[in-house]
Amino acid sequence: MKNSALIKGTAAIAVGAALLLGGGGTLASWNASDTQTPGTVIAGDLNVAAAPGVWKDRTGATINISTYKVVPGDKLTYTQALTVTLTGDKMAANITTSGTGAADGFTAGNVVVTGPALTIGSTPVTNPLTSSGTVTATITFEFLSTTTGRSDVTKTYNFGNVAFNLNQITQPGLS
Repeated sequence: MKNSALIKGTAAIAVGAALLLGGGGTLASWNASDTQTPGTVIAGDLNVAAAPGVWKDRTGATINISTYKVVPGDKLTYTQALTVTLTGDKMAANITTSGTGAADGFTAGNVVVTGPALTIGSTPVTNPLTSSGTVTATITFEFLSTTTGRSDVTKTYNFGNVAFNLNQITQPGLS
């Protein structure tokens, strides 16, 4: 019996030591946390807005195109300001135009229609644009003085809708 009590006592001491050395002691570990505010993503802007344009004759006098009757030798110029908005880091866009035809109702050899030509100040636009600003669109209509006889009497040229298109592009080196 004495052996049995000794074995039980030794077993109890061994179990207690095992628990103290790693089995049942307290487990300590460090923990920490923090928060950050990554910020808000804000989109840029791309826009083109056309102001009302002005027609002028060869002398620079403003004319009312709805009542003006063109004659051979006349050259009319239409000028319109375009407000271009390009907002954003690395923003770039090409500006283009569409909507004018070659002669419309006139005989092709009797008229010259040019434009719309786009300039910033007096400098022709080179695409891509990379900043906001004013672009000037200019269209010219010339009824050539070499027109003879009664060619193109009461003819009309309808410019219809001239469109100004601003299309974002990826700048070189970005993807």
